[in-house]
Amino acid sequence: MPEAFDVLAALIRVDRSPSLGLAARSLAAAGVPVFPCVVEGKRPLTRRGFLDASSDPEQVAAWWSRTPNANIGIPTGAPSGVVVVDVDVHGPHDGRAAYQRATDAGLVDGAGLLARTPTGGTHVYFPATPGKEQRSWQAADVGVDFRGDGGYIIAPPSRRIIDGNVRLYEVADIAAHSVGTVDAGRLRDFLDPRPVAPPRAEGTSVAVDGKRLAAWVAGRGEGERNRGLFWAACRLAENGVSATDALDALGAAAQSAGLGDREITTTVRSAYRATQPASEVTPGGRSQSAGRWFGRAESPPSAALGRAGL
Repeated sequence: MPEAFDVLAALIRVDRSPSLGLAARSLAAAGVPVFPCVVEGKRPLTRRGFLDASSDPEQVAAWWSRTPNANIGIPTGAPSGVVVVDVDVHGPHDGRAAYQRATDAGLVDGAGLLARTPTGGTHVYFPATPGKEQRSWQAADVGVDFRGDGGYIIAPPSRRIIDGNVRLYEVADIAAHSVGTVDAGRLRDFLDPRPVAPPRAEGTSVAVDGKRLAAWVAGRGEGERNRGLFWAACRLAENGVSATDALDALGAAAQSAGLGDREITTTVRSAYRATQPASEVTPGGRSQSAGRWFGRAESPPSAALGRAGL
């Protein structure tokens, strides 16, 4: 893992560089793994995306010789030694109020560098926690995302066209205090707490357990709808709610969040398979109860499992 302070220092040095190729090579020379993204965009140009990131000078030079104006991607988490809290200001989402609440609560005191994004948001850089994996997550409803292990960020001096104008990713502020790590799990729980499904008492209606979960699922934004539905269905499964009742309790909420019927059914099925005791699965790997509540006992498609976060 590169030293976080070396990465932050390298980003400061390349800020507002007129040449993206020169900036990419300078970052690589400082040990920062980079990879090219589409000109004025975010999509990786390499076959495996951020997994192809490299600090090898020859490889980086070759990439930017082919596409001199490619934007610069940096993998977050262990590969680069930095993680980023992405405060989004775009469309209906404005994460500044949520980030201010986290600031007031002392959850983001260790920021080392703030970069302004072309849409008016902010990328807040922190050192990655050595030896601790912190996966990327989205809290779209409050306009704040976390870019950690399994994610990447577009770095200064990359650029985009917004409303016909060239806008830069650029360093906006540098820490004037001690720099430290961020607890991504605690931050997510603070900004977007997940409801707890209490144990269901004998004779209690499923609506008692599912009501808060359904309201929470309905509020999920794009990028977290499947994961939210999967999590809520797991909570109902763990509390003894049948899969049919789980679909009844969560289906309408998931639809209002933007999921289709098939996607909802597949995600709930995946949740129940994940929480079933091994004794309830046949030697062939199929649940003995799956056919009873979904009409057939075939395994869910692998693509759907991926969308559900498995």
